[in-house]
Amino acid sequence: MPVVNGLNTEDLMRVVETVKGKWETGKTVWKASTDWKGAFKVETCSREFTLSVDEPQMLCGTNTAANPVEMVLQAYGACLTIGYAMNAAVRGIKLDSIHIDLEGEIDLPGFLGLEPPESLHMDKLPGYKSIRARVKIKSDAGPKALKELHEHVVKTSPVGLTLSRPVKIETELEA
Repeated sequence: MPVVNGLNTEDLMRVVETVKGKWETGKTVWKASTDWKGAFKVETCSREFTLSVDEPQMLCGTNTAANPVEMVLQAYGACLTIGYAMNAAVRGIKLDSIHIDLEGEIDLPGFLGLEPPESLHMDKLPGYKSIRARVKIKSDAGPKALKELHEHVVKTSPVGLTLSRPVKIETELEA
């Protein structure tokens, strides 16, 4: 059982072959739930894992946890990191470290329902206008292999692709 970067490459390839052999197994559904805990505190759960959410003090929160837009950046960074680890392993590339710095710009007026002055060139819509990720990888691979790995990971990142295109969202209320 060859293990590269802490990952069993035979198991990874078995997953790939399973999906190739029966495409229906590749259509998965992921779930999450959230519960309000007062003020801006939220508890969010997926499977048996729970995360806390809050807003920073500058937005009237109590700064006890990352806020939702920070979690979007974290999700993208984590998705890229997993992609690098997995794809490097199956390519036989040994990784020493992966570090990703992410940042994104959001104008608050849209979230607050305000119309910013035209002169400020702020977006009236809430949400990220751009996200930047700076990836630093230390590895035994050369620049060409790392560039190919990087291009593959970026084009197959589920979170990155979700952020980069419109996604149908349905939200209904039960009162």
